[in-house]
Amino acid sequence: MLERIPPREWRDLALAWFAISIAFTLLYLDLSSPLSVSEYFRLFAISAVTVGIGFVAHEMAHKFTAMKYGFWAEFRKDNLMLLVAVVMAAFVHVVFAAPGATMIAGSPTREQNGRISAAGPFVNLVLCIPFLAMALLAFGTEGILWGIGIAGWQINAMLAAFNMLPVGPLDGKKVLAWNIPVFLALIAISFVLVALSLSPGIIGAVTAGLPSL
Repeated sequence: MLERIPPREWRDLALAWFAISIAFTLLYLDLSSPLSVSEYFRLFAISAVTVGIGFVAHEMAHKFTAMKYGFWAEFRKDNLMLLVAVVMAAFVHVVFAAPGATMIAGSPTREQNGRISAAGPFVNLVLCIPFLAMALLAFGTEGILWGIGIAGWQINAMLAAFNMLPVGPLDGKKVLAWNIPVFLALIAISFVLVALSLSPGIIGAVTAGLPSL
């Protein structure tokens, strides 16, 4: 499977992963209380692990679903969108998580395109389960496993919800064009998980707890 990922795609994935890891680190920073260098890098490491798993799994779900239908597919970064993601996180405290896209060589049918598009958000929703389980197992400790669990749940829910928006080149538009019930189910579950993960108690615990792990 890994041999189907060429060097250029590895490089694009790595750069996009790095950029959105910075963006999510900035999202979690509590600007009212300065961090030491070691605390910042600890927070970056947690963001990188959780974003890395969610982002790479999302794009690989698109890629290998497309290849299942006989199409060649590769992730391509978008340098402008990488910059936008970091700048928006720094100044607006919002992550615009569209650092690139998985490009497909060929002409998939509407159904194939819908299934390929749905694969990414679906994988993010599935990943919420082990991260939430990790957070529950480490509940009350505010240690490294608790931080990774909460951040992983939030980030995967955000990635799924953002990509399911039915606008522009995002996955939601193609899923909606293919199957309305599937679209409604995926977007509803995504936003419910986001709402739960961003409840005042949870987000307050994350911003207060992650830097001091």
